[in-house]
Amino acid sequence: MLPESTNGTGGGGLAVPMDWLCAEYAADDVMRTSGLVEPGSLEFRAGLRTLALTILLSGAGTADWLRLTAHDHPWSAWVDARLETAAAGPPDADLALARDTWRRLRATELRAADLAGLAGLAGVDESRQVWLPAWRLGVALGHLALHLC
Repeated sequence: MLPESTNGTGGGGLAVPMDWLCAEYAADDVMRTSGLVEPGSLEFRAGLRTLALTILLSGAGTADWLRLTAHDHPWSAWVDARLETAAAGPPDADLALARDTWRRLRATELRAADLAGLAGLAGVDESRQVWLPAWRLGVALGHLALHLC
């Protein structure tokens, strides 16, 4: 017999992280549709997970996702604050996946073009490679993917 709960809200059954799965599905659709990076690559996964976190934690529409992933938005501080606020509530399968994803995005570094040139609108010198936290590259890729979709 299947548990009555499909989202971790009832009767001690299996907690299925439906909000996280929906956010990840939407992020995957945006990343694939944009065609920015090869699906399955580390860059794709960074963009997908960053965008999934944005979708899950914002609870808003595409316009807000664009604002939240903009270059001048303090995305990492926003994620920390949202996860801290959510910690006050009951344990949740969706939030457990979000916290684990955030921990991995902070712990992983990727070699990529130096994105610092974007701030001065001088452009990005793709020949200059630096190590970036996965979330930083993911935010930029997610933002561009949203614009392209």
